[in-house]
Amino acid sequence: MAPEKKTDPTQPTPPSGPGVPSPVLDEPTTPVAPPAPKPSQEGPATVTPTGAPTGAPPEAFAQQGEYLTTSTGVRLRTTDRALKAGPRGPVLLQDHHLREKITHFDHERIPERVVHARGTGAHGAFVANGNASKICRAAFLKKDVETPIFVRFSTVAGFRGSSDTVRDTRGFATKFYTTEGNYDLVGNNIPVFFIQEGIKFPDIIHAVKPEPDREIPQAQSAHDTFYDFVSLHTEAQAHLAWSMSDRAIPLSFRMMEGFGVHTFRMVNEAGETSLVKFHWKPRQGVHSQVWEETQMTAGLDPDFHRRDLYDAIDAGAYPVWDLGVQVMPDTEDEMFEGIDLLDPTKIVPEELCPVQVIGTMTLNRRPVNFFAETEQVMFNPGHLVPGIDVTNDPLLQVRLFSYIDTQITRLGGPNFSQIPINAPQCPVNDMLRDGFHQHAVHGGVAPYRPNALDGGNPAETGTEEAAFIDVPAPVAGKKVRERPASFEDHFSQATLFVRSLSPVERQHLTAAYTFELGKCYEESVRVRQLQCLANIDAELCAEVARGLGLPAPEPTVPPATDVEPSPALSQVGRTWPVTGRKIALVVDSTTGPADIEAAKDAVTAAGMLPFVVAPSGGKIGDVVVDRTFLTTASVEFDAVLVVDAPVPAPDATPDLDVKAGQPTGGKQVDPRMVKLVAEMFRHSKAIGAGPDATDILTAAVVPTDAPGVVVGKPAEVVKEFTELLATHRVWDRFPVAAPKQ
Repeated sequence: MAPEKKTDPTQPTPPSGPGVPSPVLDEPTTPVAPPAPKPSQEGPATVTPTGAPTGAPPEAFAQQGEYLTTSTGVRLRTTDRALKAGPRGPVLLQDHHLREKITHFDHERIPERVVHARGTGAHGAFVANGNASKICRAAFLKKDVETPIFVRFSTVAGFRGSSDTVRDTRGFATKFYTTEGNYDLVGNNIPVFFIQEGIKFPDIIHAVKPEPDREIPQAQSAHDTFYDFVSLHTEAQAHLAWSMSDRAIPLSFRMMEGFGVHTFRMVNEAGETSLVKFHWKPRQGVHSQVWEETQMTAGLDPDFHRRDLYDAIDAGAYPVWDLGVQVMPDTEDEMFEGIDLLDPTKIVPEELCPVQVIGTMTLNRRPVNFFAETEQVMFNPGHLVPGIDVTNDPLLQVRLFSYIDTQITRLGGPNFSQIPINAPQCPVNDMLRDGFHQHAVHGGVAPYRPNALDGGNPAETGTEEAAFIDVPAPVAGKKVRERPASFEDHFSQATLFVRSLSPVERQHLTAAYTFELGKCYEESVRVRQLQCLANIDAELCAEVARGLGLPAPEPTVPPATDVEPSPALSQVGRTWPVTGRKIALVVDSTTGPADIEAAKDAVTAAGMLPFVVAPSGGKIGDVVVDRTFLTTASVEFDAVLVVDAPVPAPDATPDLDVKAGQPTGGKQVDPRMVKLVAEMFRHSKAIGAGPDATDILTAAVVPTDAPGVVVGKPAEVVKEFTELLATHRVWDRFPVAAPKQ
């Protein structure tokens, strides 16, 4: 046995990992005592509520015992399965452990949201095209009906003060103020979820949140507790693959898809039912940042997505989404083409079931008061209208309880629906009374039914008068903590996603896994996640293992071989409108105003937004300068047109602007604009230069014949920009070899 290694307490040592020393590779099964504090940790002194010392060690306030219990000390056999009426039945409200676990979780953070704390909202309108009328009786889906809406976009993991552009899932929640009451479509920008059952939601969020001893990392999944959980709880792997892709770092909220995640039930006028999945399709296209841009943006402008959304609305470039549904038969087994529709970790590929557009949403107003609207808005998947109902999806079933429970603490009582942003825009007579923050002044004396003293008011609505109807689906089964066998497939959908990506997206996915796992302290965690990747795709596993300097393991579950790639899952390969794209017009202080106006006119005529970038603010002639070399960055723009190669300005020195520290070659050009052009070239963005402005390309080492680099007069450059930006980036600038299959 090797002697114990001695350490000198006076010398600094590398930081240890967040968990116990040398955690094992496999999930531990032998009961052990709670971990002791680390040498660098010490809890608060143990005193009574009135300040008297107790003499107990600080650990006395920590968790006790070797076994999982309820808050009252009752030992539990499992915390992974909710109590249901049969494996496929609804979750039962009598599950006291689930209610305790979810209720406590819902009230963990005050006053900001436990999840989705970092959010941005906007108002708009939804107009239905009538295509849903044959499957849904909801009034707001009838042809040409216009419904006011409020949308809140958000990140999941970070706090309110975190950055917009972190790698994370985004919330995409929409409140429809319909004539039949509020309907909330509470979704994400990723169509699958980390977990299959709502009882696991506290676990995944505790894992991804900052580690509780150090409160780091902020708004990041690249740490041990997250990968410890997802590599052990392998049903998370499909969502993890999406999270490691470009989908998790959108360029803009305006270019982000939305998904309802769950399967819902629609009911038509005849009482016939269908199963549906919701999709928001942005007309601006689906587009993401590259990894270097996200890191730059987080430092340069943590409010990047919020600013971009509001700038677009202010500019009149209103973002638009089409709402679509995948419609599937409401069969007894609730399966479609072998895919379990009750499993929220599964998608139905659009090639198997196309998305049918049922209406269009336009965002055209910013909030008047961010707190009153964006912070106080609440959503609930249980806010349904006649014609839309839930299914027995075990994650959705728990969300129906959790969302309304959360608001009681966060919004200070049960009357949160009376806050203006949450208030329905139709008559409300709910017989609910009193409570904190009661703003209504109720009349009458009989808030109960039946009554005669108020003349029988409020009356119940008959089914023929469009009342809400819970679909009378049969329910039967023993009370069990089980789930269907079809839920046990944890890898094939991740394989489907990985193999549907283009080569460049695949390259980004590999880099993301390598980066994130490289940030984990514990090798056992990295090895365990590599094992999951081996079960998903051998080539991906080998590439990531190579980057980590670890051997690629053999799969324990052979990767699916019958997976047909879904082109709809790739962001690359289609074209999109260029309306609202941002073009930097780089000029010098000596550039003629007429030349600048000509460039602006060409960009505006193409439906894009020009931004004049000059050495200093103010005006050049009558042309207003939008950005200065000091204040601007490449991540703000989709393309750059250099009208004149600017000479170094007076403040182009590192002591005044650190960006001025970039070396240049050839003719002297302001180094900050050289840096901007070089970054945009590296990020595969379109670059244009006037005939006399090519010195900046030389200084930035950008070949004039490289893909996406255009030299010519402004009108000629902008014409080519409209074609280049239709694909978002110049993806063929840096060819990537296709992965082996």
